[in-house]
Amino acid sequence: MNFDPSIILNNAGAIWSAFMMTVYTWLVGSALGLVAGFVLAALMLFGGTPLRLVLRGVIELVRGTPFLVILFLVYYGGPAFGIRLGAITAGVLCIAGYSSVYFAEIFRSGFASVPRGQLEAGECLGLSRLQLLWRVQLPQMLVLITPAIVNMLTILCKETAVLSIITVPELTAVLTGIGTRTFTFIETLLVLCIAYLLLVELTSRLGRVLERRVGAYLQR
Repeated sequence: MNFDPSIILNNAGAIWSAFMMTVYTWLVGSALGLVAGFVLAALMLFGGTPLRLVLRGVIELVRGTPFLVILFLVYYGGPAFGIRLGAITAGVLCIAGYSSVYFAEIFRSGFASVPRGQLEAGECLGLSRLQLLWRVQLPQMLVLITPAIVNMLTILCKETAVLSIITVPELTAVLTGIGTRTFTFIETLLVLCIAYLLLVELTSRLGRVLERRVGAYLQR
């Protein structure tokens, strides 16, 4: 078996489209997950005990379920309840829902890291809960939660490979298809590894830059 890079060059267009699909599902799903996670954490912080218990149960349920199972339930089980989603839509929503509970825990730990004395001082100054969140808690916890968020984003990047199971035309689906047709598994898997390595490394570097800038901003 000889290494044949021409297979990659001949399919460069399809591979690039698959790469962009991977980036799209990853970024859109992660962005939705971040927003949903923040809302979940805020509801747990400001909601009453019954709401907090319900949300805690939902978070634990999703965290205890493998991403592949969630994907199967939404895409293949959805029609049984009248919910029919396209493969890409289902993939994005599953990434968003799956990641939202992890982001919620990250935000919750960030909220808890702010000393209670600072919140009491803010209350004495007449700040509302929303003002305390925006002006006191959020700026301080950003430095602490940025590494955890970046780490979660790199995990989600690699989870996009699972979307090939429900026929999303992302990088893993396209490259394994090319490998199966042409019997060039080494070439295609090597490209797959390099592509994910580039995405993860780029995310890590951007995360470090963001962490430094947030830290510098708070020290002003």
